[in-house]
Amino acid sequence: MSVFASLVGQLADLLQPLFGVSAAAAAIVLFTASVRLLVHPLSRAAARGQKARVALQPRIAELRHKYRRQPERLQEAVMELHAREKVSPLSGCLPSLLQLPAFFLLYHLFSSETIGGRANELLGHRLFGAPLGGRWADALADGGVFGGAGLVYVGLFAVVAVVAWFGYRLSRRTMAAQPVPGAGGEGEQVPGLGAVTKVMPYMSFLTLVTVAVMPLAAALYVVTSTTWSVVERAALYR
Repeated sequence: MSVFASLVGQLADLLQPLFGVSAAAAAIVLFTASVRLLVHPLSRAAARGQKARVALQPRIAELRHKYRRQPERLQEAVMELHAREKVSPLSGCLPSLLQLPAFFLLYHLFSSETIGGRANELLGHRLFGAPLGGRWADALADGGVFGGAGLVYVGLFAVVAVVAWFGYRLSRRTMAAQPVPGAGGEGEQVPGLGAVTKVMPYMSFLTLVTVAVMPLAAALYVVTSTTWSVVERAALYR
């Protein structure tokens, strides 16, 4: 933890001439972009996997017709088809899962009063008027919605709302053009996949909730990562 805190502090020092008091916030955005860049090859692989699953749809339709009265045999046959073609129905989850350690590390860093037995100096850094270790509730208590810190959150909420709207439209368009196997309910080869598919277009809007309840530094990570995801999906799934 101390090593990570030192890394963020040094990166903030490097960005100080460009971003002034918001250098630590800029360092978090740069760190997030670096993490997303590292997992980008996996995102590309997930996109290829999605296209491969779509290509299997005619064969899956044949299996559904063949085993329409044998749901258990249908599920087995579809899983065998995916294994034979080396296509994983859940491959798209891997990029998100690999980001979790970085997020939790950053969350813990800006939620801890001390790091390595010493005061956490990173908590004193700000994004304009909002402390990176603070939350929306703190901003409301210190000046209200239109106070210095409150306006920072208003700006973040606006960015999240715009990104979520584009993410929603992108998900709906992608699902319409490339139906996900198993989303139809009957013979669903991955239990629960159909329900997940239905709520996926709305997932980006959950970012509004997370931004409101977590430390500002972690919220910056989530907003940056969500924005990256939408742009990345638009490029990979076009």
